[in-house]
Amino acid sequence: MGTVSKFATAGIAPAERLRYWNSIADEAFCGTFVNAESDGFDGELWSWRLGHLGMIRTRSTSVTVGRKPLGGSDEHLIMHLQWRGRAQHSQGGCEARLGPGDFVIGSPHRPYRFDLTPHELMVVEFPRHELAERVSNLDAALAQRLSGASPAARVFNDFLLSLWRQAGSNSADPDWASGINRVFYDLAAMAIRDARRAPHQGKADVGLRRRALAAIDGGLTDPDLRTVTIAAELGTSVRTLQNLFADMGTTPSAIILERRLDRAAEQLIADPGATVTKVAFGHGFNDSAYFTRCFRHKFGVSPREWRQGGRPD
Repeated sequence: MGTVSKFATAGIAPAERLRYWNSIADEAFCGTFVNAESDGFDGELWSWRLGHLGMIRTRSTSVTVGRKPLGGSDEHLIMHLQWRGRAQHSQGGCEARLGPGDFVIGSPHRPYRFDLTPHELMVVEFPRHELAERVSNLDAALAQRLSGASPAARVFNDFLLSLWRQAGSNSADPDWASGINRVFYDLAAMAIRDARRAPHQGKADVGLRRRALAAIDGGLTDPDLRTVTIAAELGTSVRTLQNLFADMGTTPSAIILERRLDRAAEQLIADPGATVTKVAFGHGFNDSAYFTRCFRHKFGVSPREWRQGGRPD
């Protein structure tokens, strides 16, 4: 328990990549299978078990994922969180279309199908009873799109992104793992309750703004994250997106930079073993000197001074 395993198709002969990927997928979640165009398929996957949470984080080219049902009663649930790209989830006659930030919860005890564009995705399998104790009428939320635009859903996504930055650091400690499990269930329950209310929260531009912010939060590690790529993921125009952020008194590029710097500042404190260059590259910067200039402009000190406690009052 606690060890993070990484798998990638790099170095695998193109003709063997799908066979390799299917063996990895089945090992991560028993009964899972992947179909894709063999030419040009490429993927990376990280697998991690923390307490009762079986997790993978994966990115790949377009694929269709299916799963054979597990035996036994409905003892577990499986959650798919869309961080980048788009997807359609199908189970039991229900279909859910997901965009960046959205999530869906299904049963691994019944077959399901997932059609994915090029994407980054997090999948978590966990005991059903823990969430059922926190969410009334949980069955009504299964196989439904749960909006990532609500405040609670965004906090939940932030928690999971932060958790992966700590992957493997303390996960052998049973007390730490138990505490993280409880936080996961509590935040997931709040996100589900908020997501159910999200369709009734008002104007279309409010929903688009929240979806845009979710897309930014989910893509901060990608150095190619741009206004045009966000617009494409949301199915809107660049001008619409620019006008949306102009109404907020900012631009998509400014928000991307601000959130990258905030996340980097958190990691500098939380992960003292990571070099400044590693932190910079891990948050979408291609140039550590540029990162340092931006960091100093925002926080008034260099990344190293920040780490050493030289944060201004």
